[in-house]
Amino acid sequence: MRTCTLVRMNDWPDGWSDSNRSDRYGRGSAGAQPEGARVMRQVQRGPGTPGPRPSAPPYGGVPQQPTYDGGQGYGAAPDNGYDSGYNTGQVYGSPGGPGGPQGPGGADMRGPRPAPNWRRRIKWTAITLVTLLVVVSVGTYFWADSKLHRDVDLSKVIDRPETGKGTNYLIVGSDSRAGMSAEDKKKLHTGSAEGKRTDSMMILHVGDNGDTLVSLPRDSNVTIPTYKGSASGKTFQGTGRQVKLNAAYAEDGPTLLVRTIEYNTGLHIDHYVEIGFAGFANIVDAVGGVEMNLDQGFKDKYSGADFKAGKQTLNGEQALAFVRTRHAFAASDLQRTKNQQKFLSALAHQVATPGTVLNPFKLYPTMGSGLDSLTVDKDMSLWDLGSMFWAMKGVTGGDGKSMNMPISGSTGGNLVWDKAKVKTLVDELTNDQTVTVSGN
Repeated sequence: MRTCTLVRMNDWPDGWSDSNRSDRYGRGSAGAQPEGARVMRQVQRGPGTPGPRPSAPPYGGVPQQPTYDGGQGYGAAPDNGYDSGYNTGQVYGSPGGPGGPQGPGGADMRGPRPAPNWRRRIKWTAITLVTLLVVVSVGTYFWADSKLHRDVDLSKVIDRPETGKGTNYLIVGSDSRAGMSAEDKKKLHTGSAEGKRTDSMMILHVGDNGDTLVSLPRDSNVTIPTYKGSASGKTFQGTGRQVKLNAAYAEDGPTLLVRTIEYNTGLHIDHYVEIGFAGFANIVDAVGGVEMNLDQGFKDKYSGADFKAGKQTLNGEQALAFVRTRHAFAASDLQRTKNQQKFLSALAHQVATPGTVLNPFKLYPTMGSGLDSLTVDKDMSLWDLGSMFWAMKGVTGGDGKSMNMPISGSTGGNLVWDKAKVKTLVDELTNDQTVTVSGN
């Protein structure tokens, strides 16, 4: 057993011999002084710090392991030149060792996260929303503008009255069947007559002293004046021929209708707007129907009307029958114009509700159906069209004046206008004054 021990003693590194022994304090030493720290092979010396070669362990003992506190007790920093990483936990370089800046026990040493900058967030959110709104608005404008059919050239109208104050729109509902199938014509009770006529005509005056809507009965007796053909450009001399107002449209379209109204009233027409049967029905369906409260029920086999008194919601087919019906009434044409004004009021309010305006799934189909169906003059802008719509909504809602053209009697089945009242009415509209004249 002793021999084996001696052999092991010979295995110590060079320099560890009895001659290197000294008085040592601690394990394997009877010396009174503490043993100096000994180099460990796995610990690097600090730069420029020389160290003595390790001496042999005491005879019969085992190599003394270095203390981590330099022999000064736990928690004290060593001052003998050795790496202090074993005390700090920073042996491998970065603070906290592998895994990030953490202290003993894995505690986060980065400090509290800074509070969010709400002012900056609100600013950029507002900028984003405004930018989005501008992009959508501009896109919607060009989309809507591209749908207008600017087919009417009012520059072809000759001998026009002077332009007055405010803006005068001629709004026409025609019996155009363009784009309608045989099934559509049967469903909407439009018939299949050739050509186009005007079932309704209104002048809307928009000004600073109140807006006024004047319905022109289609059976009004008027004189066809000298005019220039819209297609041929040829001038047709007037002969004093007396016809119903809707015959002017049937003879040469919108430009002759405008020329005839201006000649017989003396009022300058600034813009022209026309909508056909199919377009009218499509708008009503797109908005989800229009609620009406009818004072009395009526039927008309020609228009397909079949209504009961009371509150009800009219779809496109029913709405078209309602505004076209005239055979069910004694004063056929005058009552029809009143019904048309009443329905337009309900339609305008339905379109302008938040449920339509703020709902893109309703707003865009409604705008698309309406704009696709309109024929306007070449100078009509979307701004003009919007102004007309809001004025129509206001007038029919009670914020302006709504009336029929004053009538004094009839001749040959045609309604004769009251010339004195018409002159007063035209003068007030031309000068953008409050209308004092009442109609039938």
